[in-house]
Amino acid sequence: VQMSSSPPGSLSDTASKAMSSPVASPVTPSNGVYHYQPPFNILEAKSHMNQTCQAMEEGLSLTSHYVDVKVSQREILCSGKNTNKSLDKEMVLIGNMDQRKSLMGCSLNGNKCYILLLGNTGMGKTTLIRKLCLDWSRGCIPQFDFVFLLDGKALTLKEPNHSLQTLLLNSSSFAPSCMDPEAVYTQILAASKRVLIIFDGFDEVRDYETLLQTQEKDLMTSLQKDTNGQIYTIRQLYSAILQRVLLPGCTLLLSTRPRGTANQLLRRTDSLVEMYGFNPKDVETYLSRYFTDPALRESALDYLKKSSFLHLLCWNPGLCRLACLVLEQAKSLAELPRTLTGLCHQVLCQKLERDNGITHLKTEVQTEISLSSLAWEGVKANSSILPAGRTISDKLRALGHRTGFNVLHFLFLFVFLSFSFTRTVTDRIFQQNLPFQSGPKWRRRSHREELELAQRFTVGLLFNNRTELQRLHSYTDTASRDIVNSKQALLRTHLESLSHDDLSPAQVLEACHHVYEASFTCSDGNVDIASTTLVAHLAVNLPEVVTFHGVPLNPSDVFTVQNVLDRGRSEGRSFSLDLEDSVLQLSGLRALVALNNINTYRASIADVITLWEELEQSGEEELLQGSVSKFKIHPLRATQVCHIEHLAKLVNIHMQKKLSDSSLSLHQSLCIPMHLLIVSLSYFSLENSKVGDKGAEKLADVLVSLCNLEILNLSQNCIGDQGVTKLLPTLRDLPKLHCLSLYSNVISDKGAESLAVILPHMRSLIELDVKYNKLTDVGAQSLGASLRNCKKMKTLRMWNQCIPYGVFEWLQQQDNRIEWH
Repeated sequence: VQMSSSPPGSLSDTASKAMSSPVASPVTPSNGVYHYQPPFNILEAKSHMNQTCQAMEEGLSLTSHYVDVKVSQREILCSGKNTNKSLDKEMVLIGNMDQRKSLMGCSLNGNKCYILLLGNTGMGKTTLIRKLCLDWSRGCIPQFDFVFLLDGKALTLKEPNHSLQTLLLNSSSFAPSCMDPEAVYTQILAASKRVLIIFDGFDEVRDYETLLQTQEKDLMTSLQKDTNGQIYTIRQLYSAILQRVLLPGCTLLLSTRPRGTANQLLRRTDSLVEMYGFNPKDVETYLSRYFTDPALRESALDYLKKSSFLHLLCWNPGLCRLACLVLEQAKSLAELPRTLTGLCHQVLCQKLERDNGITHLKTEVQTEISLSSLAWEGVKANSSILPAGRTISDKLRALGHRTGFNVLHFLFLFVFLSFSFTRTVTDRIFQQNLPFQSGPKWRRRSHREELELAQRFTVGLLFNNRTELQRLHSYTDTASRDIVNSKQALLRTHLESLSHDDLSPAQVLEACHHVYEASFTCSDGNVDIASTTLVAHLAVNLPEVVTFHGVPLNPSDVFTVQNVLDRGRSEGRSFSLDLEDSVLQLSGLRALVALNNINTYRASIADVITLWEELEQSGEEELLQGSVSKFKIHPLRATQVCHIEHLAKLVNIHMQKKLSDSSLSLHQSLCIPMHLLIVSLSYFSLENSKVGDKGAEKLADVLVSLCNLEILNLSQNCIGDQGVTKLLPTLRDLPKLHCLSLYSNVISDKGAESLAVILPHMRSLIELDVKYNKLTDVGAQSLGASLRNCKKMKTLRMWNQCIPYGVFEWLQQQDNRIEWH
């Protein structure tokens, strides 16, 4: 979608300010006053980088089009033994309100020497990086004497043609060729802690695991010495830098997408930040900078606000840039695209027409038969680099540069436009690359973003306005119609034959996008009746409980989901929604909850309470009552300390019978539903959330109201004697608690003795797990003696290495309910 141009606007100037901590720089005395004197070479490099980072495509300036947007600091959750196999298990998922609280500048201060910058396509990772380089060139990041920007895509280059010196000074955007390389390189080696190395674009190369593994000892020794300028491959040099063999102590900043590569890099990450795109205010700011003419600006803003889907697409800075290109030429609201496919199609047509490129394109297509297959190979390989041994003509390459697109990305978009019209793509190949294919080959694809976009575009283009598409092709009307009709029939058959109950949450979302693109891509305002049946079919066949658990929902995602669910209403369907860990904005949560055919929903407690507060403040009592009565909390699986705080606030609303201290009146509509929701909670898990003793104290206050709680999992939470002592009085009074896990905490004999006192009073408890704590034979014997007074208890697990084997074996002989595992 993005082509080559980095989207203007992505992070904020506050990122640079946050990086500008007062770190000591080399100083020299002058009249008793110390001041920094950078070498001439550094000043020359900064001047060069300033010029390089400023320029953008089509004459745009980074300074004039940059929008002040912050990033979100993310936490990494290490759970289980294989913590690096699943990104969702490692990265703490947060709701919208928690995301807002974590907004910050991208800090490079302190001990954070390995920083991972996450963001989907178009979020502006490259733009942020260029802004950081620009700020360094202006002296705004004084803790670094050197900043090197390296291209992650260069990992695909196999030939050994670089030393560390040439990699940094010749292959990065650091300095012009007129610098004294030997002097600069000597300075770099002497002060590696004052070096920032940025790897941009760690998206397209697979098998990153080998980059992080120790290579041959001789090779690493040679790399570490690097005294004779020996030549290595890019991969060897990158690997040595990432493993700290080269330039130990330098700060690393790597950019990648949240899926695929990131889960292999997290193990070494000190700091994790993510970009979430524009909010409505940012969109207005961007448009105000893009359209300098006031009249054109007002017209563009008016059109954008009235075009719901296009406005929502602008949450993505890259798509906001494309929307501005369309708004620049729009003469009426009816001309604006209603889908992602339509947007990209219009942008491509505009650029081609502006350059008289359609004639060139037809000529090139006729002479380069393999163009479509070349682009499709790139999509499947997740690469924008021209494959070895493959070439394209100078005319087509020039066309890509003239239209402002990177050549291969230009071809990717073109293949979507030609895919459904070309006979080179057979029905068999077409079927093999349809969405939701099963089998080992599909599951092995770790980088699916480009492929998913390709599939979405293909679906939309199959139902696009035929006249518009034929402008780009030399086929006859009859031939085009036959090809399109054939592939339309294959696509409808495929989508209608899906087993919707077996689709993952991410696949359900993709299905919503596909049927929306098929139904509303027509640029002439007409809607294909056959394509609308796909929406109805999906709405009828979705399961009663539609879950997007753990799938981030951006504003345009919510729009397409809402479209399908609302169609279900006209088909007599109603649904329950699971929106937990979906990181959707409050406007999106509101839109989905407001649907009349939503029976119940689950979402982040903090987000839900904030939505209620906003509805109360705006006086929307009917929607407030509906959003309260539909909210479902059971079963709650809390995974973070903040979840305890959110639940405590929910309990307080129930007890006080009002949303906040500033509420002037009681809300009777909140009382009974909230009461039922809290009492019905039976499962509560905080496994591996590191709540500690302070968190345990907060939890004790929350548990008081959970009188239906049956299972409580507090495993791996660093809870010690103080924390368990605070919890015990509350646990004793829970009438239905039958399973309690305190596995792998730091409870010692003192805590075990306190637990032994309370244990006989926990009448409903039948299973207790205190295995792998710090208690010795003293604590173990206290619990063993207490167990004799607990007639309903079935299992007590308490083994750890501090308990002598003989003592534990003796306790087992006394009571066979004591188990090892």
